[in-house]
Amino acid sequence: MSVWKLVKLNFGCSPAHFGEVGIGMEQTSDRVRSDALFSAWVSVYARLFGKNAVEELLQIFPSKEQPELTPPFRISSTFIYREVGQETIYYLPRPLKFPINYPDKDLAFFKTYKKLNYLPLEIWQRWYQKEGFQESDRQELIAQTTGKSEEKLKEAGTFDYKKAFKIEKFPKIAVDRVTRATNFYHTGFVQFEWEKNPAGLYFLVQFSPSGEKLVDKLKAALYLLGEEGLGGERSSGAGRFQVEWLELPETWKKVVNFSDGNHHALMSLFWDTPITTDFLNQASYDIQQRGGWIAENQLRRKMVRMFSEGSVFLVPPQGKLVDVTPNGFKKYRIYRSGISLSLPIKAQDK
Repeated sequence: MSVWKLVKLNFGCSPAHFGEVGIGMEQTSDRVRSDALFSAWVSVYARLFGKNAVEELLQIFPSKEQPELTPPFRISSTFIYREVGQETIYYLPRPLKFPINYPDKDLAFFKTYKKLNYLPLEIWQRWYQKEGFQESDRQELIAQTTGKSEEKLKEAGTFDYKKAFKIEKFPKIAVDRVTRATNFYHTGFVQFEWEKNPAGLYFLVQFSPSGEKLVDKLKAALYLLGEEGLGGERSSGAGRFQVEWLELPETWKKVVNFSDGNHHALMSLFWDTPITTDFLNQASYDIQQRGGWIAENQLRRKMVRMFSEGSVFLVPPQGKLVDVTPNGFKKYRIYRSGISLSLPIKAQDK
C-alpha cells in the first residue's frame, strides 16, 4: 500500500526565478514542474550521498530499458497554496475535461470559466469528485464576469489565485571578463505573498512500500535544497525556502483515495513510450516542451515533449525516466523524470 505526503515550500520573503523553455530571462513561471523539481532534488541527493547512491536510486525507476520497474516514489508538480486566516487554500490544475453537469451550449459564463486554470481544492473536489458543476456555479461565473460575484466560488478563493504572488522584473548588469564591456538586462522574479496571507508552493509525494526506506535521505536532501535554493539566480540568493513535510490532511486523503472516478487527471508532467492509440482514446491533453542547460556545463539537454498537468486519460498514466544526455557528453547520463502522478476524477467523456 502506498503512502502519501504533502510537502510545503515556504519561500518567505525570498524571491525566485523559475525558467521555462521559450520565456527567456525576463520572465519567470510562478511554480516548478515535476521534472525540474525531481532533477534539483536528485542533484542535491547526489552531493549528499555520493555518485553510487544516486546511480542506485535512478536504477530502480522505470526507464525505456527497464519498463517493468515500480518507481519508489512519484511526485506532483508544485502548485500554489495560500493561507487565509486559519485555512490553507491549495490550488490544483483544472482538468482538461468538463465536470459532470457542465452545460452543453451556455456560453454566458465561459469567458470567466476558461481563465480558471487552477481551482481551490474545495471546488476541484466538488466539481470532479462530488456533485459536479451546479446551476449556482453558472450564475456566479456570469456575475464574476462583471466583478459582482459574492457566493461560494468567491468564498473558496476561486478568483484569488494571482493574489498569492507578484512577478516583477529587476535590472541586472553582466560584465564581459575579457573586454570589461557591460550588458544591461532584466530578470523576472516571482515573489510569494509573505505578510498578510502567506503563500508558497506545495507538492504531493506518493511512496511505494520499498520507497518508504528512502524517506529520511530524501528529506535531508530537500532540506539542503531549501538552503541552496530552487530555480535560477541562486547566486543572488533567490529560491531559498523552508520545508514543511506533512502527513496528508483528511480532505486530501479523500481526494487521493476517491474510488468512483472514470478518468485520471495529471498532477505532474508525464512521458512514456510507446504511446498507443488506445491510451489516447477519449483523452484530453496538452503537450509541454522541456529542455534546459546541464548544470556547470555550456551544453543543452536534449529536448523532450511531455504531457502537461491537467491532462486527462481513461487509465492511470505511469511514465518513465527519459535519457536526455546530449550527443558527445560522456561524463555521466542525464535523465528527466516523466514519472507521473495522477488523481482519479469524474468527468464528461466528451
